[in-house]
Amino acid sequence: MKRTIYKIISLALTVVIVAGCSKLEDFGDTNVNPAATTKPNTAALLTNVLSQIGGYAFIVRGGLYCQYFSETQYTDASLYADNSTDPSGAYSGILYDLENIIITNTDEKTKDEAALNGANENQIAIARILKAYIFWTITDRWGDVPYSEALKGNPIVAFDTQETIYKSLINELKEAVAQFTTSGGPIKGDIAYNGDIAKWKKLANSLRMLMALRLSKVYPGANEYAATEFNAALNDPAGHIETNADNFALTYPGGNFKHPVYNLYDGRKDYGESNTMTNIMTTVGGGDPRQAVYGATVTGAPSTNGVPYGWTRDKTEAWTAANPDWCYILHIDYRQPTSTIYIVDASHVLLARAEAADRGWTAETANTKTLYEAGITASFTKWGLPAPTPGYLSHSTVALANPFGTGANLQNIHMQQYIAYYPDGLQGWSHWRRTNVPALTPAEDAVNDPPTIPRRYRYHQTNYALNGPALQEAISRLTGGDKMESRIWWDK
Repeated sequence: MKRTIYKIISLALTVVIVAGCSKLEDFGDTNVNPAATTKPNTAALLTNVLSQIGGYAFIVRGGLYCQYFSETQYTDASLYADNSTDPSGAYSGILYDLENIIITNTDEKTKDEAALNGANENQIAIARILKAYIFWTITDRWGDVPYSEALKGNPIVAFDTQETIYKSLINELKEAVAQFTTSGGPIKGDIAYNGDIAKWKKLANSLRMLMALRLSKVYPGANEYAATEFNAALNDPAGHIETNADNFALTYPGGNFKHPVYNLYDGRKDYGESNTMTNIMTTVGGGDPRQAVYGATVTGAPSTNGVPYGWTRDKTEAWTAANPDWCYILHIDYRQPTSTIYIVDASHVLLARAEAADRGWTAETANTKTLYEAGITASFTKWGLPAPTPGYLSHSTVALANPFGTGANLQNIHMQQYIAYYPDGLQGWSHWRRTNVPALTPAEDAVNDPPTIPRRYRYHQTNYALNGPALQEAISRLTGGDKMESRIWWDK
């Protein structure tokens, strides 16, 4: 459900936010001690976290790697220049805030005062869900990262294996659902679901399903870990996201809190919808109506003229100068300061259920087509578009065919997942790494040799300098070493 975040201005700006507001790309200390804060306002911390969460659903570099976007001026990232980056900013910022919520609601000295912002157990459960989501976005970029020993004040921490992290995150989500209580006061500071516990439970179960499906290369069998966990979340009595009314989404108020795609164009024009994406949108279904939302000219005029992907700066600038109708990311109406960003929505979950059914993982095999078309419909309608026409759904690039439950329909399901994740660059990139759909060609002018689409972020020199031995152990587990082309654990 769309929720506005007007509370941010009155709350987050009038209360001293005890934790930093660093984004993931900022540098910071992974090992700061969250217990150092004496009396944090947990409602303000939750608001602060949620005000930043949209940035994790719009990671531009991931969108460049999965070819949702093209760079229009500075083309280094899309040509696969070194991407070494330090994730520590998330630990000292948004994760630090979430850990403070947990500590403050657990500590006997502070839990009673914290309960004024909602039942302690409910605040802790929400923080655990959000921590799981953030750690998911981190491990899917780097692979092995600090997890079990992070946020505890230790000077040197281990890099947990991605397998350990994934299984722990799924368990955290499972326990968070069980932790919620109906006692206590309403949750304050919740600008996503306005304290609706039922919706938080649905989000947690939806994340469990999406994380489990991400492991389909590692555990492909119907009786293996991924399918077992998927089914457990699917059948949890608390439910999962099934309609757009339950979407995990935020509508920005403007002012100091603007939609991230608007910020991308605030005085700049460095990115556009790629020609890879526009070619897909003009082909799938005989022409996908979502293109009207996904890209348009600077003024909002309709366009399918995507920016060529993977060219050098001089070639790209010459092209954009000769093609003033090139596509910006999203139609102008959907990249306003007060636009909505979708983080986890019904289309993602319904299409995941369709894939699991077609794999034979669930008892929903007979409903594969129904789930699939419901997922596409949810993707259309969340943008305010009419439901897809019968002609679109029956087109050869979209339609599914019997038999279901054998994986025969995965190609079209995977393409619809790729389209539905737009413009969430990280999810699009992770989806492509898992499925190889669509079949992407590396950048024409790539600077790595041989030209190869990156499959992870490299660790930053800061990590080498501050935590060298632990980092080297993590690197030893990477086939090929600390390279962009090395595959993380689930990317077999």
